[in-house]
Amino acid sequence: MGYKAKFGIKKREKGINVTPFVDVLLVVLVIFILTSNASIPGIEVNLPKASNSTALEKPKTKAITIDPSGQVFLDAYPVTMTELEDRLRTERATSPDFPVIVRGDAQVQYARVVEVLDLLRRLELAQVGLVTGKAQG
Repeated sequence: MGYKAKFGIKKREKGINVTPFVDVLLVVLVIFILTSNASIPGIEVNLPKASNSTALEKPKTKAITIDPSGQVFLDAYPVTMTELEDRLRTERATSPDFPVIVRGDAQVQYARVVEVLDLLRRLELAQVGLVTGKAQG
């Protein structure tokens, strides 16, 4: 009888099967995307708590941190107020609409934070955010 089996050994097509390679690349891409925006560099400070907060993390975000002693840092580098103004002016000249976040320790004097915010207002930076921690409970 001329009965042909539907199941059995199939001939392999010539060429390389790239499907497993594409799967591995997609997994690596997802892992890279999730870890690339994990944190903003800066100094560890004790943040005050707020009931509702929004994330302003973007790749070009500049982080200004004020530690408990009142020292100001720009992206983890200590700066004076004059240096901070000069560096922010330089950054504004290259990209005029970059976001800035201010991270002030809960124990820092309020006048120091206002001094930094006043500097940002004079530089006419529109995207300014204050970082807070999440409230307990």
